[in-house]
Amino acid sequence: MNSIEWINAQDVPARELFKGIRARTLWQGEKNQRAVLLEIDPGACWDGIDFHDPGPEEAFVVSGVFNDGTRDYPAGSFIHNPVGSSHVPQSQTGCTLFVFYPEG
Repeated sequence: MNSIEWINAQDVPARELFKGIRARTLWQGEKNQRAVLLEIDPGACWDGIDFHDPGPEEAFVVSGVFNDGTRDYPAGSFIHNPVGSSHVPQSQTGCTLFVFYPEG
C-alpha cells in the first residue's frame, strides 16, 4: 500500500534561481516529476526564457499577479504550458505559484 507524503512548504529551504525568484521543491517522484512552490518578488524577472521540455508545466497562481512576458494572471489562475512552449516568468507586484511538472 502506498503511503501519503506531506510537507509544510515553510519547512522546505528556498533555493534562489535568479535574483528575487526562489523555488521550494515540495515533492519529487521516481521519474523526476516535481511539485514546486515558486516565489517571485515584486519587479523580479526570470533571466532568459523558461522553455518547457521534456514535458509540460502546470501552474496555479496562489497569490499576487504572475506575468509570463505576455499577459497577467491574477491569483486563482491556472496555466497549462504545453511541451515546447516558453515564457519569461516575472511579476510587478510579486506572486507565489504552485507549479507541477508531471513528466519531470
